[in-house]
Amino acid sequence: MPKILSTHPLHPRASAKLAGAGQLVIASALDAATLTREAKDSDIVIVRAPLPPALFEGAWKLRAAIRHGAGLDMIPMEAAAAAGVLVANVPAVNARSVAEHVMFTALALLRQFRRVDRDLRAKGWLAGREHANTNVELAGKTIGIVGLGAVGQAVGHIAAHGFDLKVVATTRSMQPAPDKVGFLSIDALVEQSDIIVLCCPLTPETRGLISRERIARMKPNALLINVSRGPVVDDDALIEALRERRIGGAALDVFSTQPLPSNHPYFGFDNVIITPHMAGITEESMMRMGVGAAGEALLVLAGKLPVNLRNPEVVDHYRRRFPVDI
Repeated sequence: MPKILSTHPLHPRASAKLAGAGQLVIASALDAATLTREAKDSDIVIVRAPLPPALFEGAWKLRAAIRHGAGLDMIPMEAAAAAGVLVANVPAVNARSVAEHVMFTALALLRQFRRVDRDLRAKGWLAGREHANTNVELAGKTIGIVGLGAVGQAVGHIAAHGFDLKVVATTRSMQPAPDKVGFLSIDALVEQSDIIVLCCPLTPETRGLISRERIARMKPNALLINVSRGPVVDDDALIEALRERRIGGAALDVFSTQPLPSNHPYFGFDNVIITPHMAGITEESMMRMGVGAAGEALLVLAGKLPVNLRNPEVVDHYRRRFPVDI
C-alpha cells in the first residue's frame, strides 16, 4: 500500500478521504533528519513544515510533495525538480480565514484591545475604559493591500463592502482591479494608506519590500499588518519605528525566525499584536486545505497529474519514473 507522509495531522475529513488509498503516517518530528528518514519510503508528502533538500535525494519512491495551503516556500523547488517530483498546492482555500484575521487585528489595534484588556484586569473598570477616549473607528480609512491574489482580494472585498474602507492595492500584474479597488505604486500606497496589509508571496523581489525607507514614508498613525512572510519586512527598521512611535502599530503573524523567540522585542510593545502564524488556520480552512491536499494526493496515486501542479517542467522527468494518465 502506498505511504502518505504528512508533516502534521490532517482534518478528519481529509484522513477519511485517504483511507483505503494509502497508509497515512504523521511525521514523528519536524527536524530535517527525521523528515528525510521517514520520507525515504513515501509515495506522497503532505507539507505543513519546511522540507530539507536532502529529503528528495533519497526518496526514490516519492511522486509528489503537496502543500497543505498555498505558499510554496516550504518546498525546495530545485531539489524537487532535480528528483522529478511533482509539486502541488491548494490555493485560495484559506483566503477567507486570513482576510477575517486581518480585519480582526486592525480593529484590535484601533480599539487598543491589548491595553484595554491589560488595564481592565490589573487596574479595574475605569482604567480599562479610559483608553476608549483615544480609540478610533475603522470606517473611512484607506487600506493598502500589497499583493492582490486570493487573500488580497478577500481582504479588499471585506474592507470595501463590510467596513466602508477605501481600498488601494499594488500587485505585479496590475491587471484590471476588482470592484472598489484602485491601483497605486508601492511607494504611493505606503504613503497614503492608514492600514498596510502584506499579502504577497515571498520572492526575491518582495524580500525586504517594506524597507527602512518605506517604513519612514508611512503615516504617523499607520498600521502594518503582515500575513505574508516575515522576510518581506525589515525587522530592525520596524522595531526602530515602533520604539520611536513613528507609526501607529503592527499586527504580525509571520516572522523571519519561527517560532519567534520569547525575548524578541516585538513582545514588548502594547501596540503590536503577535500571532503564531495562524491567520489562515480555522476549523473550516483546515478542512478545506486537508481535503484539497488529499484530493491531489489521490490523483497522483491514480496515475494522474494534480490539478494545481506547480512545476510542469518536471512532467517528462516524472513520466520516466512513473506512468501518468494525462
